Parts: sequence; structure tokens; C-alpha cells
Amino acid sequence: MDKLILGRYIPGDSFVHQLDPRTKLMASFYYIAIIFLANNWQSYALMFIATMGMILLSRVRIGFFLRGVRPMIWLILFTVALQIFFTKGGAIYWSWGWLAITQYGLTNGAFIFMRFVLIIFVSTLLTLTTQPLSLADAVESLLKPLRRVKVPVTELALVLQIALRFVPTLMDQTTKIMNAQRARGVDFGTGNLFQQMKAVVPLLIPLFVDSFTIAEDLATAMDARGYQGGDNRTKFRILQYHTHDVYAAVGMAVLTAVLVFLRQ
Repeated sequence: MDKLILGRYIPGDSFVHQLDPRTKLMASFYYIAIIFLANNWQSYALMFIATMGMILLSRVRIGFFLRGVRPMIWLILFTVALQIFFTKGGAIYWSWGWLAITQYGLTNGAFIFMRFVLIIFVSTLLTLTTQPLSLADAVESLLKPLRRVKVPVTELALVLQIALRFVPTLMDQTTKIMNAQRARGVDFGTGNLFQQMKAVVPLLIPLFVDSFTIAEDLATAMDARGYQGGDNRTKFRILQYHTHDVYAAVGMAVLTAVLVFLRQ
């Protein structure tokens, strides 16, 4: 459970923690969008400095962010390898048949790597500094205009809240099942790919059964308490914008302006 990043919240009173969850959610999506504007070393250095600054403001250890990159490292390296071997242009450092390592290939590979890492860092920062229920409330608040076109915003927010809430529970249950299977002689880390996939079957079946049991118990509890979704429900957590959110918006605007300048 200590290695779990998805759905994990680290309590704190830093500048980033005090931001409204709607501000953090919109800023994260906006930041991911403007990353694609970076097209040279100066602009990527700016984005890296800005990301490190946000991490310092959050007062969260850098190890959590590196841990978030670890599950995606093979996908990142595969994408970088494609860029290196199939991007032509500039000086040729190595070639063999239709494969070649060129100056442009190495540059694009480095840019893709930094882009992946920065996106993962920002996404990890959002989840580590925002409570899952607050994040779901932010999604519901931002999607309110869609109610006019009959989109079930409240139900979608409820599904998101339940999903985020039970991620740690399911991970904990998975660990218990794996320990029970190991006690019966199941080895999840040896053998070829087919054997490893076969070893996962005794893990998935009880996990699915437990998931349906939890879902049924939750539905029964909600029904017994008379739960009804919709606009008539009151909110325990009231979302309000503060001065910190204005500072964050100004910071994103300044970052965008400098990024556009460096692109030129």
C-alpha cells in the first residue's frame, strides 16, 4: 500500500494544498496542453523549472513523483526509442539498414521523454495534494453546464467518487489475495508470459467476487439511507475560490506568455 499513488492523498497545508480543487484540476489540464507548445531546449527548461517549483510549493517528497513514473517507464522508453530510430534529419551518428540514429532523432527522443515525465509529475501532484472526494466535487462543479443538455452530472460525479474511494480498498484486498495464493504455492513472478498470465487467474476471480460483494453492500447501504441524487442534495464540502487561486491563475498566464516568447 505504501507504493500506491493512484487515489492517494498526502495531507498538508502548503500553497498547492490550499488551492481550490477546481483550480488544480483546470490548471493541470491547461499545463498538459501547453507542454505541447514547447519546441526547444529553452522552453522545456522553463517547463521543468515550473514543475519543480510547483513540487516545492506542495512540500511533497520528490520520491513520490519518481514512483509515479516507474509504472510507465517501459512505455516511455519504447516511445523514445521509436523517435530516436525513425526520425531522420541532421547529423547521422549510427545507421544499419533502415535504422539510423540522427541528431534530430536524439533531440525528439529527449523532448518526448521530458514531456512524458512532466505530464506524469503534474498528474501525480494533482492526486497527491487533492482529496479524492474533493476532486470528484470539482468535476461535478465544472460539468454543471452540461445539465442543460440532460447529462447526468451528479451520477457521473458519484461514480467517480466511489471509484476513487475504493481504489485503496481493492489494492489492499489484492495484496491479501496474493499473500494467500503465495501461501498455497502460487508464484506470480516466474515463468514465461503465458505462465505468468495463468498465475494471475487465481487472483482475478476472488477479486471480482469481492468487488461485486462490496458493490452490493454499498448499494444496499445507500438504499437503506434513502440516497437520492440530483440538485436537491446539500453539500458538506463547499467549494470556494480564494486569493491563492488568483495567484495560481496569474502564474499560469505568465508561464504561457514566457513559453510563447521562447518558441519564437
